[in-house]
Amino acid sequence: MGINQKLAFLQKILGLTQTQLAQKLDVSFPTFNSWIRGRSLPHESKQRKILQLYREVTGQKEDFEDALHAKKAFLGHQKKLCSDPLKKIQKRQDILDDLFLSFTYNTNSIEGSTLTLGETSAVLFEGITFRNKDLREHLEAKNHQVAMKFLFQTIRQQNFSEDYISEIHRILMQGILEDAGLYRRHGVRIVGANVPTANYLKVPDLMQKLMKEIALKEKDVIAHVSRIHALFEKIHPFSDGNGRVGRLIMAGMLLKAHFPPAVIEKKEKQRYYKALQKAQLKEDYEALEDLVCESVLNGYKILID
Repeated sequence: MGINQKLAFLQKILGLTQTQLAQKLDVSFPTFNSWIRGRSLPHESKQRKILQLYREVTGQKEDFEDALHAKKAFLGHQKKLCSDPLKKIQKRQDILDDLFLSFTYNTNSIEGSTLTLGETSAVLFEGITFRNKDLREHLEAKNHQVAMKFLFQTIRQQNFSEDYISEIHRILMQGILEDAGLYRRHGVRIVGANVPTANYLKVPDLMQKLMKEIALKEKDVIAHVSRIHALFEKIHPFSDGNGRVGRLIMAGMLLKAHFPPAVIEKKEKQRYYKALQKAQLKEDYEALEDLVCESVLNGYKILID
């Protein structure tokens, strides 16, 4: 990984602006900007300082060739700092509420909800309704909170099964869809994507096969979770709500592997869709794995003070 890639990685991990990271390295913004764009190289002493900061932040002693490998290694380091995320979530109401809010707001916004972060908070924790918002949006927010509670309470003892996933969908879509919890009985298309979904007659067999895939013990958790997510969304087993169910399945798989839920942010919507489509059409999962890594880091930011 080059110096400019390390700087971009540090900026993302630390959540700093270029100006803030430049100040941390005791250089001007123009100098830093030239480095991160690959237009110039830092002096050897500054390179050592960047490498030292990189190793301090990531807990890594070796230099990885690519950013994705480095991100996965960094998540492994974070895992050592927080070995049982689910236990911490269950013990800390403030963390639980932060996850409810961040996950619910972002996942529903990706699907088109117009509720703001503040409005979502009011709906979830104060029971407030907004006259200028559709009733469905209120139900989607509250139902998602209940579905997350169900997931957190049961995932430790529960293996993924068709019935378990159908129950998550039933909770999510209660009062919204007549066929909540049931596989679709008609064709559907993914809006804005050229990815063909499964014939509805094949959904039960494909879901049964997917359960076997989920149960596999893979060393690379991020790769495994990303692949399962792409496969589930391509099957699209329900008439609606597949995106939200799929991201909850991903959260459950990560919790089982002792990682926090991946919070895919609204601002990453187009990147998320492009990465998902690339995985589904070309079986190229790198972009999706990269986004999942960063989204798991969003979860760690909530868990680790």
